[in-house]
Parts: sequence; structure tokens; C-alpha cells
Amino acid sequence: MTSITVYDGAKTIGGNKIYVNEKGNGLFFDFGMNFKKYGQYFQEFLSARSNRGIYDLIQLNLIPKLNIYREDLVPIDFDMSKFPNIEIDAVLLSHAHMDHFGNIGLLNPKYPIITSPSTLMFLKGILDCSTAMLGSDVAYYSLKKHKKDGRILEAERGKDIGRDFICTESFSEKLIDFMLTRASKRKAYEEGDISQLKDFSSNFEITAYDVDHSIFGATAYLVSGETTIAYTGDFRLHGTRGKNSEKFINEAKGTSVLIIEGTRSAKEDISESEDIVYENCRRVVELAKGLIVADFTARNFERLETFKKIANLVGRSLVITPKDAYLLNALKKADGINRIEDLYVYNVLKTVRKGWEDLLLEEEPDIQYIDPKDIAKEQENFLICFSLFDIKNLLDIKLQSGTYIYSSSEAFEEESEFDFVRLNNWLKRFNFKIYGFEVVEEGGREKPKFTKGFHASGHASKKDLSWTIDTINPDIIIPVHTDNPQWFEDNFENVVLLEDGQTYEF
Repeated sequence: MTSITVYDGAKTIGGNKIYVNEKGNGLFFDFGMNFKKYGQYFQEFLSARSNRGIYDLIQLNLIPKLNIYREDLVPIDFDMSKFPNIEIDAVLLSHAHMDHFGNIGLLNPKYPIITSPSTLMFLKGILDCSTAMLGSDVAYYSLKKHKKDGRILEAERGKDIGRDFICTESFSEKLIDFMLTRASKRKAYEEGDISQLKDFSSNFEITAYDVDHSIFGATAYLVSGETTIAYTGDFRLHGTRGKNSEKFINEAKGTSVLIIEGTRSAKEDISESEDIVYENCRRVVELAKGLIVADFTARNFERLETFKKIANLVGRSLVITPKDAYLLNALKKADGINRIEDLYVYNVLKTVRKGWEDLLLEEEPDIQYIDPKDIAKEQENFLICFSLFDIKNLLDIKLQSGTYIYSSSEAFEEESEFDFVRLNNWLKRFNFKIYGFEVVEEGGREKPKFTKGFHASGHASKKDLSWTIDTINPDIIIPVHTDNPQWFEDNFENVVLLEDGQTYEF
């Protein structure tokens, strides 16, 4: 008998935690952070207490009540033995977005993680140059120790622990070297094992496929045992690598069970593609005067390449942030492509460089840093890739005129709408001409209104979801990563709608 349990992500966009069990053997598809559920209790200045380990997350039902977590994250006043201890052969990670990997760092390190080399490099790079939330420390983590009476947990200083990873394809020695390199040289490191999927022994036959998404390295999976299960992860058909998604869909024909994302099942279909984004942004850039700032989703390096192409066309130099440069350097360890070449890196005015910034200079000695005072002298010659969180750095450039292109996703929640009001205040302060969104008054408050054509979603449209399901023609359809699962039941037969924590057996 085979069973599928959707522990999270059944009726929300993100937080996927899908467990497959067959004859006592089990796999997880993703183990992500559910931002919607977290948002019911936490916000920017109110977060789970890291010194209590998983205690807060379990008590608030933000992670499954299972005995599968790191022992060092369990305070002495909490008994995990009352929860089921399920078998997990591996965690199959689809891609490096927090809503898919953000709780993996909580898991017992005995469970290996299967993922693409590019995703592995993102996990390492993101952790090196960011402050990790509890559970997002996947590539490595600091062991916790009990303090005082055992209820309080404290990180052991000076040592990191690596996890075991299984790459979906071959990888280079440079990838291994980067995994072993500490951004903080003062720390010791207990390395994990890195191997290939072809050498992984399991009762399941696991096949990985590259798919198109808004981040490189996205992967879909076919898992075969007594039955065959296809898991799409997040995917689309309208990006520059849409053929990869089509290949997976065709290979999955006749699959017994299709677990499919439905992010856009509640949204009206529009005509969109990276080609449309390129054309609209190109037209704006060609007519723009002064400095140009492009704002797009973090780690959407496909969009970065779009703006690099446009900048080259009009004779402008593209400027990226140091963090983007670090992640591009990490990505090069996976696919060998030097995407930093011919780019400038913005020299952020700061007192002390962090460890990962020193490491970037060692890895990329020819990197071209540019000071804001030099940009100020020739503003019409630059296109800078900044988001709201970088915008304050523009204060160091005496702006004469400028154009701001918002090329990212729309706001889905009221709280994120406030970010656009703040962003708009900054842009008005700099007298930017804005493309991609505007702030309007509606219902007595300010909110953003978005312009179509400057962004292409990382997710499949309803039309493409329908084509995917019709092509695969599965016996059972289980929608996840959606706030409108009813659309699937209204349009297809053999749909199984599950609640979080509910199991389907067949």
C-alpha cells in the first residue's frame, strides 16, 4: 500500500511538506516554511525564539508534530517521544525558495537531501551571506547545547555541521571546495557527504528533471515504487527554459499520481513571457534619461540576464549588489558559467567587510567594484539592480533624474502592500519616473496597482496547468501550493483534495 500525506501546503501557496510512504519506506517532497501560517503569529520584529529550538513552532502548529527533528533543537522540558517517528529515506528538494526549503534545517541530519547542484550552491551561498531564520540553515548549521536548566538552547560557537547531500547530476570539485569553505574562517567545520543520485540506494526509483521556474536549478521528480508519482515542484512553461518543463511533462505521461502546484489557479490568465518582459523593459530603457534602477525578485538571475542584455544594447553598464555577486559566484561552481564577467558590483559604504565579502574577493580577484561617487558622475551610463532593501544606498548618489522599473511579482497580502507605499516614498524623494507599478488610493488607504508586461510569473498559468494535466493524464491529481484547490476539482476528474495533515491511501 502506498500513502501520501500533505503535512503542509495543501491550501496555501508555499510551505510544501508532502510525505510518501510505501511499505515502511518514506520520502518528503520539500519541507518549506509556510509564510502565511507564520504570519498569523510573527512579523518583522516578532519571531520564534531560537533559544527554545522547535518549541514555539510545534506549539503553534507551524511544523508537523513528528519525531523527526534535530535532537539539539529540543529543549529538556519538551517530550518528542509522544509524536510519531516516521521513516524518511531522503528529502527531495525542488528549488531554493524559502517556502520550499525553509524548514529543512530543523530536520534530523540523518536524512539526506536530494537536490540539483545549482540549488545546493544557492543554499550554501544564501546561508553564507544572510542571517538565517531558524530552519533555513540547510547547507550547514551550528549545533545547539542545553544551557542552565536545559530549557534554553545556545549555539556552540566556532563550529558548523554539514549535512549529507545527494546531487541530481554530476558535480565539480569546485562545488565540493565551496561547500567546505567557511565564510567565517574562525569556524571549524564537520563536513557532510556529497554524492550523486545515481549512487543512492533506495526502495524508490527516483528520477530528477530540470524545469523552468524563476530561479535556476528548479527540479521536478518522478518517484516509482509500487506506483509512480510525479511531483512538479514550482514550474512554468513561458520562461526561457520552458522546454525543460515540457520534457518532464512528456516523460511523466501515464503517471499514477500527479502532485501539482496551483499557485495561479485563482488568477486570470494573461499573455506573458520573458520575451514580453524584455521588449517592454527595453523600450523604457531606450527612452530613459539619467540613472536607471531595475527591481526584480532576489535570485531571479534569468531576469538579471534580461537586463544585462538590455544594458548592453543601449551601452549602459549593469551594476549588481555584492550579495548577488556572491550568489552568482556560487552558481558558477555548479554550472561553470561566469555571469559576473563584464558587470560592476556596487561598493556599499560600510565600516567592515563580512567574511563572505572577503571570500568573494578571493574567489573573484578581477571583480569590478564601483563607488557611488563614480556612478554619480556619469549616471546616464548605468543600470543598477536594486530592490527596496537596497534603495537607501541611492542616497550616496546625487541623483539628477532617474527611471525605476519594477519587474517583480505583485503584492499578495496587505502587509506587503505597505512595502510598496514605502518604496513609492523613496522613489518620490528621488524624483524617479516609475514603471511597473503606481500607488493609488483605494478604500481609504494607499495601495499598489501593477502594470502588466514588466514581469513574468514563475508559475504555470491555468491554461498551462490544464495542458500539463491533460498531457500526463494521471489516475489521481493532488493539488498543492495553491489557495484555490477547488479549481482543480471543478475542472478535472479524479482530483483528491486534502487538508493539511490528511493522508490519502491507494
